[in-house]
Amino acid sequence: MASPMSIDHPHSPEVRPAKSLLTIVENGKVRGSPMALSTITNADSHPLPPLSEAGDDAAGMMNGKPDGDEGEGGEENKKEGEEEEEEEEEFVPRRSTRVRKPVKIQPLPPRNSDSDSSDDEPVQRRRRRRKPKNAQKETSEAPEGEETQEGAEAVKKPARKRKRSTAGGPEEEDAEGAKTDAEQGEPVKKRASKKKKKEETDGEAMEVDGEGDATKQPRARKKSIAPVEGDGTAEGEDADEPAKPKRTRKPKVTEPVVYVIPDVERKTTTFRGRLGYACLNTVLRAQKPSIFSSRTCRLDTITKFGIDKVKELGRQNVQDLLQMIEWNEKNNIRFMRMSSEMFPFASHNEHGYDLAYCAEELKAVGDLAKKYGHRLTMHPGQFTQLASPKDNVVDQSIKELEYHAEIMDRMGLDQDSVMIIHMGGVYGDKATTLARFKENYQKKLSDRVKRRLVLENDEICYNADDLLKVCPELGIPIVFDYHHDSINPSRRSAAELIPLINETWIRRGIKPKQHLSQPRPGAVTAMELRAHADRCDTLPADLPDDMDLMIEAKDKEQAVFELYRIYGLHEVIHENLRPPAEDQGMRTKGRKSTGTSKKVKKEETAPKVEEQPIDPEMIDELADDDL
Repeated sequence: MASPMSIDHPHSPEVRPAKSLLTIVENGKVRGSPMALSTITNADSHPLPPLSEAGDDAAGMMNGKPDGDEGEGGEENKKEGEEEEEEEEEFVPRRSTRVRKPVKIQPLPPRNSDSDSSDDEPVQRRRRRRKPKNAQKETSEAPEGEETQEGAEAVKKPARKRKRSTAGGPEEEDAEGAKTDAEQGEPVKKRASKKKKKEETDGEAMEVDGEGDATKQPRARKKSIAPVEGDGTAEGEDADEPAKPKRTRKPKVTEPVVYVIPDVERKTTTFRGRLGYACLNTVLRAQKPSIFSSRTCRLDTITKFGIDKVKELGRQNVQDLLQMIEWNEKNNIRFMRMSSEMFPFASHNEHGYDLAYCAEELKAVGDLAKKYGHRLTMHPGQFTQLASPKDNVVDQSIKELEYHAEIMDRMGLDQDSVMIIHMGGVYGDKATTLARFKENYQKKLSDRVKRRLVLENDEICYNADDLLKVCPELGIPIVFDYHHDSINPSRRSAAELIPLINETWIRRGIKPKQHLSQPRPGAVTAMELRAHADRCDTLPADLPDDMDLMIEAKDKEQAVFELYRIYGLHEVIHENLRPPAEDQGMRTKGRKSTGTSKKVKKEETAPKVEEQPIDPEMIDELADDDL
């Protein structure tokens, strides 16, 4: 037997380590007893004694005596050891004070396949699988003698698993499998999603042999084929299944807009000439699709899409011009100014192009105008300056005039179709500028440009008196503008100027034409007076009876209709009338007006709308006002 000191040597081969001893003591539920100090020999040579004996040995060693030597007081020590063991067995370890919620476990009901009661059936899922249609057919078509036999086999055999049907192949689930699932109370799988639904077929071909077994023919995939004439169904569809009707969108109903046209004050006149408007028709422009002849683009369009894109815009402009002439004829308007932007960048130095590609369309316009007796004119932009001291400006102006002359020549228009320009700037010396104009006109212009070129008095630099110093000498007709003459008047009155001006037209054999416009109501400053009003309400008192008068107003053809109604010149189609604006304001889409004067701005408190840039469709009209 090992000595008591062997406990200090846990790695001794003859002595079991104290760690193992303590582990055994804990498993033996003898915590805190003197037995923890005793030694236990090797398990191979000395098996462990029972727990009771181990307790006695430990008590003896505590008294300093070996096993079996009780000595004096041995019996008392033995009794004390037994009492300690009893106390230790009654020891209860401390438990946690945290109260845990009890877990309620409900036992599942016993499963009895032989019972038909509803209590033994498992809880079914919310969505049940529908029985296949062919299951009902097979049960009904089976012989009566085999009905009970199949029912008995269904109880014994497990439920068949449903497999996905392949293209053109039979399904693996029959009526027997479905019946077994229902009788045994097996949980049913979820229904297949829409994507996994089986394809519709043209029916099942069932063949029953002598033994009563039903066999299926493979089902073919449905094909959508157009219906045959005389047959209400298409191949691949059941005759009983009606065809799905096509969805048709309801047409968008737009109620016609009803305009309230105010009455006009009736007036009288002896004038029987033609009234016209410039470039744009507001009624045709507002409709869908729009009809107008001033489609344009930027240079970036040429870079991205090429010059063919620009040429196509010009072709569309000419085609719409035909519709505008037809509309004018129906509304008794036989005088119109064509847009200078009809062919974008045609006169450009780098990207200019010939108009031969659109020769047929241009000729069609000229033929239609001559058929109805319409007069078509053009007005190049205000940058056309033949009297400029810069050679590049003069060269570009000549190219612009050649472009306009080519359009009218390809249309086959007569001498009444003229192109109007302004003299331009003074450039510090009016006499020198007039002399420079004479030289450029005589030496640099072609005959076809001279044949159609006319000059107009402007509201800033050159009035009618200034033009009469040059035009009779060069044989250039003068267009008299009443509005410009009121802002930049001549020394003589209109009654004295008009006979002299008409003489320049008669000498060339061209019918005279004049321009009429008036400032907006409330205009005070020079810039406000230059802006054109939406409409004109009075014809000039000195207007000759037989004269073509161009109405330069913002409402275009509506301004012509206004004068038709006031003076009774022609009948007007009521559906084409539009009411005038209640407040025209002082701002314009152009650069002529800055809004109001400083004095008026201080008095007004209402917010002002920002001035918009120039509209390309108004560029021809602005040419009459700028400079």
